[in-house]
Amino acid sequence: MSSNKKYWKSVEELDQNSSIVEALRNNEFVEEIPTDEFLGNGDALSSSSTSRRDFLKYVGFSTAAATLAACEGPVNKSIPYVLQPEQIIPGVADYYATSVFDGFDFANLLVKTREGRPIKIDNNTIAGAKFSANARIHASILSLYDSMRLKEPKIAGQNATWTAVTDKIKTSLADATAKGSQVVLLTNTLASPSTEKLVADFIAKNPNAKHVIYDAVSESEALDAFEMVYGERALVDYDFSKASLIVSVGADFLGDWQGGGFDAGYAKGRVPKSGKMSRHFQLEANMTLSGAAADKRLPMSTANQKQALVHIYNIITGSAVAVLLDNKFKVEVTKAAQQLKAAGSKGVLVSGIQDKNAQLLVLAINQALASEAFTTSGVRQIRKGSDEKVVQLVKDMKAGNVHTLIMSGVNPVYTLADSATFVEGLKKVKTSVTFSLKEDETALVSTIAAAAPHYLESWNDVSITKGIYGITQPTIRPLFNTKQFQDVLLSLTGLTGTFYDYIKANSATVITGSTWNQVLHDGIYVGVSSAASANSVDYSAAASALAKAKAVSGLELILYTKTGMGDGQQANNPWLQEFPDPITRVSWDNYVTVSNADAKKYELSNEIVANGGLNGSYATITTADGFKLENVPVIVQPGQAVGTIGLALGYGRKAALKEEMMVGLNAYSLYKGFDNVQTVTLAKAEGEHEFACVQGQKTLMGRGDIIKETSLEIFNTKDAHIWNEQPMVSLDHKEVEATKVDLWDSFDRSTGHHFNLSIDLNACTGCGACVIACHAENNVPVVGKAEIRRSRDMHWLRIDRYYSSESTFEGDNERKENIAGLSSSLSTFNEMEKAGDNPQVSFQPVMCQHCNHAPCETVCPVAATSHSRQGQNHMAYNRCVGTRYCANNCPYKVRRFNWFLYNKNSDFDYYMNDDLGRMVLNPDVNVRSRGVMEKCSMCIQMTQATILKAKNEGRPVVDGEFQTACSNACSTGAMKFGDINDNESEVAQLVADERMYHLLEHVGTKPNVIYHVKVRNT
Repeated sequence: MSSNKKYWKSVEELDQNSSIVEALRNNEFVEEIPTDEFLGNGDALSSSSTSRRDFLKYVGFSTAAATLAACEGPVNKSIPYVLQPEQIIPGVADYYATSVFDGFDFANLLVKTREGRPIKIDNNTIAGAKFSANARIHASILSLYDSMRLKEPKIAGQNATWTAVTDKIKTSLADATAKGSQVVLLTNTLASPSTEKLVADFIAKNPNAKHVIYDAVSESEALDAFEMVYGERALVDYDFSKASLIVSVGADFLGDWQGGGFDAGYAKGRVPKSGKMSRHFQLEANMTLSGAAADKRLPMSTANQKQALVHIYNIITGSAVAVLLDNKFKVEVTKAAQQLKAAGSKGVLVSGIQDKNAQLLVLAINQALASEAFTTSGVRQIRKGSDEKVVQLVKDMKAGNVHTLIMSGVNPVYTLADSATFVEGLKKVKTSVTFSLKEDETALVSTIAAAAPHYLESWNDVSITKGIYGITQPTIRPLFNTKQFQDVLLSLTGLTGTFYDYIKANSATVITGSTWNQVLHDGIYVGVSSAASANSVDYSAAASALAKAKAVSGLELILYTKTGMGDGQQANNPWLQEFPDPITRVSWDNYVTVSNADAKKYELSNEIVANGGLNGSYATITTADGFKLENVPVIVQPGQAVGTIGLALGYGRKAALKEEMMVGLNAYSLYKGFDNVQTVTLAKAEGEHEFACVQGQKTLMGRGDIIKETSLEIFNTKDAHIWNEQPMVSLDHKEVEATKVDLWDSFDRSTGHHFNLSIDLNACTGCGACVIACHAENNVPVVGKAEIRRSRDMHWLRIDRYYSSESTFEGDNERKENIAGLSSSLSTFNEMEKAGDNPQVSFQPVMCQHCNHAPCETVCPVAATSHSRQGQNHMAYNRCVGTRYCANNCPYKVRRFNWFLYNKNSDFDYYMNDDLGRMVLNPDVNVRSRGVMEKCSMCIQMTQATILKAKNEGRPVVDGEFQTACSNACSTGAMKFGDINDNESEVAQLVADERMYHLLEHVGTKPNVIYHVKVRNT
């Protein structure tokens, strides 16, 4: 029987004329309540005569008032496409094949876009696309969304139209022609067949014009030598995979030497196969990535390097040029030279000495060896600058001979050592035009600042090496009112159409046997390149001239480019500023590196202070002509050659940078005569500098189970249990392998997929491309220098760098084993924390190990972190309450805590604080908030997308399809990711390899990240 009782939710319902009741009946949602007006104004509230009954009218029928008053989360409305483009499927990524060359860095790429936004750089792996992205190329995606970009052209500092810009340049060109004055195109190396042809067309129309090529970091001496011998201005594209013996004299070929990109070939020979691997000698002053990877490293000054090069030339060619090589180096250099001669065609020698005679000897030695790694076909076309022509241009400008100067891809006001002279000459140029991505130092003092597009917004073609042709295609419509240098040049030349049309027409002469659409799809076309024949050159004269080099009276300053910052083009990129240098582990700075002996001599020091931050002395560097660079921070660098110091280029910029990025000092001011070696004096300055260093400890202190190492001889002659020793534990009073003891019952992992990540320590060069790729894929925030000093970096992936305390890591282990007693252990371990003067170096990438028996999972009070059947350790961010128990219980220290809200926070004004910067964020990955613990997810969004793609196509996943951001970015093959339940997969075979071990195996966490024992060919 139904009830006739009627219930009221409020007394207001008794009044049928109540406006509130009527509103509730007629509206689906409660009408907006003006809580801000009522509750937000304290004065109005205190003076209000509102009764309790009136108050209930506001809040009695809705929780909206409380929600509006308390909720911090904004409501973001999604706006659907009115007309959805056929090519775009929301939630599905599109990829564009492209190639990039910015005058310093180059690569063959796949650009990932989501809903029309480029969000990540991947490597193009198609045949012929052999150049992978380095850390700077991976970070360049963020430079597209730089809020400090030049958004429209300017004339005399005022915004202008492109019509006005073009008209002004045309008028200036006509005036220059009428007066017979010079017109100069000053560009970086173009490496673009179409642009070079367009420049030639421009000069043909303007006979008074000339083209000057300027590389900020010069390779002019090597270019001059190659041109003298082979008649072409280019560089050798060495293939280190074909070399069994490598001798490098001052060439950081794993870094930026001659453009870099040699690491993939090098790594192929460094992984022991069939008991063999290449051997590597490194002679250098600064500690570099190449020196860190070498089997034998000799720290020596550039003066000694020149003598060593002549000595090697003598042994290889049978010459007898007198040398003044220091006896302490002669034995080792002789040994390297003899082994190089014995290697014959399997040997190769390279050198970074900026001296034409030295570079001629490099060519002579490789010719004498008939080196397979040295080839004159497929030469590199990424450096063509001429120091001599740049110097002459500055003289012409200063003399008032240059009427119109059009610049593209260069910033001489920042990069020239004597920039004041250039600025003085620029004032005498009637019309100066700078095509630039930003209103940089040169654009600020030019007549016209022409806003150029990012390479991801542009059309171009590139020929990085002779015979291989690539297309640069736009992946997004221009964000601002920009125009390419080439499009303006077309207009100035009187040609119709766009630069796209020009490229397409010009490509027909290159891509024989293929089509434009096919090359556009692949991003690359492989043609044919014939080897150049050598001219007759007097190498003995070059050797005699080089042998006359003498040691400097003061210190040798070696200028170099850091792995993160390069030549400084991307100084406003926070990913690169926060990227820790692979060697020093310092970010947000450049600094002078000094040997321990010289640090004591000049009373310079580093120390870790109470808050855990690294502090260091200041020094003043004075050049031979009296120029002073003051208050340069000092890093005491193990392995730095005594009598030498190092300083990185690319820092100290101020124009078009956010305040946080205005760090470091401009070392280009010391780059006199385009020589990276300068004679200087050093003096201690007052004060102490605060560094942002992510690694306080330097050495392993004998903990050989973290990075396991052995020699090639032991690897080939001893059983694996000798050189890959397994930790033992006691079980029922018996010693058993720690890996065979479980604290918990294991679940069945044989069903479905089970992911492992393999890291080969032999192939890892510490380049850091994986670190930046992880940033891009997983929306990792930038926290800034102050937070880094508090050890609050947010990198999901770090690359630990370790030095040996003795001359080798094996020596460290032996010293530890010989400790006797407590007092001896305390003093010994204290001494072992100090790195050797010329230590061995090892790199070890460390991320969440995704332990099958994870210590973090058992201590989380809210089950925010849990394990999956696929082997990944998950984080449910909405569950996390920030206890940090998991971080305390993690033996690998890979979890990161959000101390602040880094997104939309003006205190962290990097890229997540503005709408433009946030365009780079990956929509597949959550942006974490304050109070949440985060870490490597093994890129679960990527693995799930791969599974779904295969499922939709009705097929199993093919080996190699599964990738993480780091494995995808790794050009050396050090990182391999895959499914170990697929017995035929590469990673399954790597797990079964006898070199395989887990990090901290004795803890019993059973990680899904595996490492491979490092083998040295000593």
